[in-house]
Amino acid sequence: ENSGTSFILCHEMAKAAVLIQQWYRRHVARLEMRRRCTWRIFQSIEYACEQDQIQLHNFFSYLMDQFTPSSSKERDFISRMFISGESYKEAELEKYCDYESIEVPDSYTGPRLSFPLLPDHATALLEAFQQKQQLHARYVLNLLHETRKHLKQLPNISHVSTCYSEEVTVCGDLHGQLDDLFLIFYKNGLPSPSKSYVFNGDFVDRGKQSLEILVILFTFLLIYPKEVHLNRGNHEDHMVNLRYGFTKEVMQKYKVHGKKILKMFQNVFCWLPLATLIDQKVLIIHGGISDTTDLHMLEKIQRDKFVSVLRLKKRNESSRKPEIQAINGERESGTDAAGNEAAPRLSLQPQSAQAPSTANRLEFSRWLRQTVQEQIDTCRRLVDVSKSEPEELTYSSMISLKDVDEPELSQSFQILDVLWSDPMPQEGCRENKVRGGGCYFGPDVTEKFLEKHNLQFLIRSHECKQEGYEFCHNRKVLTIFSASNYYEIGSNRGAYVKLGPDLIPHFVQYQANKTAHTLTMTQRISRVEESAFRALREKLFAHTSALISAFKAYDGDNTGRISLSNWATAVESVLRLGLPWRMLRPQLVRSTEDGMLEYKSWLDDLAMEQRSQEHIQSSLLEVIYRNRSNLETIFRIIDRDHSGLISFEEFQQTWKLFSSHMNIELTDDGINDLVRSIDFNKDGNIDFNEFLEAFRLGCHDPCLHFYKARTVSPNLERACTWQAGKGKAGVQNRHHCR
Repeated sequence: ENSGTSFILCHEMAKAAVLIQQWYRRHVARLEMRRRCTWRIFQSIEYACEQDQIQLHNFFSYLMDQFTPSSSKERDFISRMFISGESYKEAELEKYCDYESIEVPDSYTGPRLSFPLLPDHATALLEAFQQKQQLHARYVLNLLHETRKHLKQLPNISHVSTCYSEEVTVCGDLHGQLDDLFLIFYKNGLPSPSKSYVFNGDFVDRGKQSLEILVILFTFLLIYPKEVHLNRGNHEDHMVNLRYGFTKEVMQKYKVHGKKILKMFQNVFCWLPLATLIDQKVLIIHGGISDTTDLHMLEKIQRDKFVSVLRLKKRNESSRKPEIQAINGERESGTDAAGNEAAPRLSLQPQSAQAPSTANRLEFSRWLRQTVQEQIDTCRRLVDVSKSEPEELTYSSMISLKDVDEPELSQSFQILDVLWSDPMPQEGCRENKVRGGGCYFGPDVTEKFLEKHNLQFLIRSHECKQEGYEFCHNRKVLTIFSASNYYEIGSNRGAYVKLGPDLIPHFVQYQANKTAHTLTMTQRISRVEESAFRALREKLFAHTSALISAFKAYDGDNTGRISLSNWATAVESVLRLGLPWRMLRPQLVRSTEDGMLEYKSWLDDLAMEQRSQEHIQSSLLEVIYRNRSNLETIFRIIDRDHSGLISFEEFQQTWKLFSSHMNIELTDDGINDLVRSIDFNKDGNIDFNEFLEAFRLGCHDPCLHFYKARTVSPNLERACTWQAGKGKAGVQNRHHCR
């Protein structure tokens, strides 16, 4: 009897154990599904922003190629605005960035540098930056001057040997996160004759301490030139810096000498080596390769010519057209695939664009916004690489269409591929339509490249990985990413890899944020998930107008309701993020019994959520959310001295560029009237908020003309009791706005 009872008891315990195990596995599986969805949201939004940056560049490149200056004054302005980074000669740059003329006041208590640098200088900098001190502008310029001299002596591909040090440490993206660099040095030790480092690009942008990271790395580079090696990343590009924060960071930290410092950084970046080779067996590059990547060609490139790899040198029209058409899967307008005459392509120029009189500012402003929006949308369609082509082209065949006879163009794509490309699990090599630059390369491309150059494997960075590193292509490609908590606290670990003489990788993972250590897995995923969906809701809100149009296409009876399935299809058609919307739907849409969604009510809820965070009238806020990044980048392109202000002359010349492209007959007096009308504080310059007013795209509510772009400021919003209205109520409320 006792044995029977024991057997039953054991059986029940076993059943309970199995149930607990099943519950735990389901729980872990759900967490993993949530983590993957969250990760995909973050990456899709990040890559969409990079696409926007490249498309914005293509748009300006098109405008530049179509614009013919009518005077030497206009020609000088265009040269300053778009190619000033390439116009400084050696003597001019040294004279412009003369650090010796800058005096260091006696009141300065920060670190001081003298050259040649010693290890004590590096230690002093580390301690100063830990205490949030700032290096004086004179020393920053002096350091950049010496760094530039050193980098100019280096080859395009640096060579490192494990014979001279016990091991080589390779670090990936840091992105301005100084705490990660401090933690790497704490765990692994400072650079020294026995401890070599390779930092694989993307030192700047997104984080708040990019400048400090560069100062530390450049200091160690000069102290230990044989042990410290720096590769260029896709963010070591001044055009990318305009959008992602480094330009703004430098100007905020060095208001007086910031322009000189930026100019020197811009020049130093283009001298950074493109790759590092360890023991002739392991190649370290920032992005990846393509089926046209050739190390022998890469070694011969004059890398300093490419200040920005996003902006190719201007070429003649006949050679430019095949390049643009090849990128977009298009052919020349006059021929078809067989070379026969075909129908002409859609022209960017409007058929008629008769400008209304500038005397009626409201009418003129409305017409101007509509015309600019139409033309930018048209140009976006021409440069949009996210749409599928009718015929799939291989990456190498597209390169062959791009006039490879021109050495400079061929070289530029070699660099673009090395800095921007990503691996993919499928075979082959194709254009990277997700980022908008570089390519996707498959395991077969990797195998051929390694065999051709007698290499064992590749180390690259460029992509955030949850564990800080990841193998792919049969462990022939290793991605290393050193910025922990990149998307959100707890989103990912950072990592670095150490290679000894046997070239077997050994990984060290870490979390630089103390809070991340205290969170459980569930808490960490929930926190990151909340942040991801917040970003996604902002993205949805920014496209409210387009979403309404897409929803109405499925609402034939104008009921204000659509099915949840149609909701998912419509959202993807507008945002084009490639996300599993049906899986994400429960987090974004309240469940309904009949499976239908009242989309206007849903959009109102989104607007209320964003408005409660920003304290801005919702229709204006939608415009700002959708366009602010692009407009801020355009503003910084025009603002060549990075003063935060655009002069009347700069604004006038820029509008001539736009109006020339759009065949708009705008007289100088008309442009002067426009520029004076948006200079609200009458200081003779245009700040960013005033600039927003001029480029308020797609905003059709006449009441918003009274709601100036300065209401972006929460302080002004609190001081303003104006609410958008109609009729007498709207007119009365306008008088409350100061």
